[in-house]
Amino acid sequence: WLRRAVGTCPRCGRGSGPPTASPDLARKLQFYDGWAPDYDQDVAALQYRAPRLAVNCLTQALPGPPHAALILDVACGTGLVAAELQARGFLQLHGVDGSPGMLEQAQARRLYQHLSLCTLGQEPLPNPEGGLVCLTTRTNPSNLRYKEALEATLDRLEQAGAWERLVAQPVDCWELATSALEVAPGTSAKDAFISGIIYLYRKQKSP
Repeated sequence: WLRRAVGTCPRCGRGSGPPTASPDLARKLQFYDGWAPDYDQDVAALQYRAPRLAVNCLTQALPGPPHAALILDVACGTGLVAAELQARGFLQLHGVDGSPGMLEQAQARRLYQHLSLCTLGQEPLPNPEGGLVCLTTRTNPSNLRYKEALEATLDRLEQAGAWERLVAQPVDCWELATSALEVAPGTSAKDAFISGIIYLYRKQKSP
């Protein structure tokens, strides 16, 4: 079982980090329902590269052929990662997301064998024995608090012996910056990219 968990979306930090409920969760989900029809177009304009980068990382780490891997796409959104996976020969794709609007767009791709409405931190995910977990998030200034909270959770899982870190890969060109405040000092905001990071863990089997 290979679990692929997305870290955050380009703009709002939506993702699969620490399993704590946000007080404005309902408002966020409503926002994503409204954004769903235009999501793919908007992130394409930002040259959002996280789905491809995550799949690159997973493909390199897989011990067996892609068609034999079972993928759980957590916070699957409109299915951008599924499109990348399918192009590499992955066939067993399951997705979960908290937004019905996003799931409707994902369903239209016809790439998933199963899609479920699931709000991270509110409902349990399948808990397979072992497998790989891939997470991505941005490392630009406005996302550093989220990144720190995510890494604290990952560190606790690793210290508890539940997950083993395999990869922590920084990426310079994650997506186009939408504000001069998001780029490194001395860098022009025009056509400047923000940075991100990819984590890959192996989930340890229970004793």
